[in-house]
Amino acid sequence: RNFYYITMLRDPVSRYLSEWKHVQRGATWKTSLHMCDGRSPTPDELPTCYLGDDWSGVSLQEFMDCGYNLANNRQVRMLADLSLVGCYNLTFMNESERNMILLQSAKNNLKNMAFFGLTEFQRKTQYLFERTFNLKFISPFTQFNITRASNVDIDEGARKRIEVLNFLDMQLYEYAKDLFLQRFQYSKQEEHQKNRQKRREERRLLREQRVHQWQKEEAAAEIAVTEDYNSQVERW
Repeated sequence: RNFYYITMLRDPVSRYLSEWKHVQRGATWKTSLHMCDGRSPTPDELPTCYLGDDWSGVSLQEFMDCGYNLANNRQVRMLADLSLVGCYNLTFMNESERNMILLQSAKNNLKNMAFFGLTEFQRKTQYLFERTFNLKFISPFTQFNITRASNVDIDEGARKRIEVLNFLDMQLYEYAKDLFLQRFQYSKQEEHQKNRQKRREERRLLREQRVHQWQKEEAAAEIAVTEDYNSQVERW
């Protein structure tokens, strides 16, 4: 069977704040095995950020202060091939090399997916999805600008800290947005050209029909004139 891989990306700051609020309400990823190269990471490779059953009530500061928080650069990590960097073993290579490989891998995988969309561009995402898979949704996508993340009031310092913590996601998102808008513009131009070609073909067919109709009318008129002449000759 053919499988088509698709994904949705989100503005990294909004996504991070949304995950923080989600965790604050008691969400966990305890059942996630984080499998890579056939095994899960050891506790030393992936320590937890909290003790107990969950991280309910965690403050944003505490959330940002945990160096092992998987919310950091989550989009790059989930799109990249972690086996290229030794999975969760941070001693496999130096940090700068690891980051460069992860980011490039995430970009390559995103580019090669059948489709990806952006949460911040719902209508454009719908348009590209429908064009890609030749499907039509029964109702238009809705752009919700008011979310749990948008309702979080943070100062500029906290925002900058989140951007630093998610510096790989920030770069990936800029790349994704540029590629997404390029694909959207290309699809729009392609649609415009096809529509123009369709209208041109329709006008050509209409002209041919008119010419054919005119020729039929001319032929009918000639036959009528000939029959009238012949009847006059017989009368004479």
